[in-house]
Amino acid sequence: MAKFPSLPPIAQLTDVFRCFPKGLWPLCEYHDAVLRAPSPLAIAERELIAAYVSGVNACNYCHGAHKIYAEIHGIDPAMFDRLMADPQSAAIDPKLLPILNYVRKLTLSPSSVRDSDAAAVYAAGWSEEALYDAVCVCALFNFMNRIVEGCGVVTDAAIQAQQRERVAGSRDNPETYRNFARMLGVTG
Repeated sequence: MAKFPSLPPIAQLTDVFRCFPKGLWPLCEYHDAVLRAPSPLAIAERELIAAYVSGVNACNYCHGAHKIYAEIHGIDPAMFDRLMADPQSAAIDPKLLPILNYVRKLTLSPSSVRDSDAAAVYAAGWSEEALYDAVCVCALFNFMNRIVEGCGVVTDAAIQAQQRERVAGSRDNPETYRNFARMLGVTG
C-alpha cells in the first residue's frame, strides 16, 4: 500500500501538492525569496547548495531536480558525483567549500555547528548575508526533503527529462516557484 492511498502509486510532487495544497503558495514564495532574490550567492550556487543538502539527505527527487536547476544555471554536471563523494576534490570554487561544510554539518548534526564553522565561511570572503542565505537554503531543503520522502515522491529519467524541460523554460524567472504553484491552480 502507498504511503498516501489518495496519491498515485508513483507519486510526483505535483500530485502531493494538488491533493494537499495547504501552505503551497507561501512555501513557493519562500522558495523564490531564498533561491531567486538578489543574494551574494549566485542562483547557481544556491541551487548547488539545494542539490548538495538533498544529496546528503539521500533525497533522490530533490537532489536530481536541483542538480538540473544548478546545471541550467551553469554548474558542470560532471562535478556532482565528485561533490557528493568528496567536496574537497569536486573541482568547485574553493570559496564554496566552507559553505558546503557548514550546510553539511547543519544538515547532519545541527547542534554541532560552531562559531569556528561560521568563521571559516567569513575567512573565505563571504558576508553574513551569504551565510544566512546558505542557512536558509539548507533549512528549506531539509524541510522539502522530509515532505518528498514522507509522501513517497520518486524520480526517474523520464521525470527528470520533464523537469529539465520545465526548468529550462523558467531559467531567469524570479517567480519560478510561484509559477509552479500557479500551474497547480494555487495562488496567494
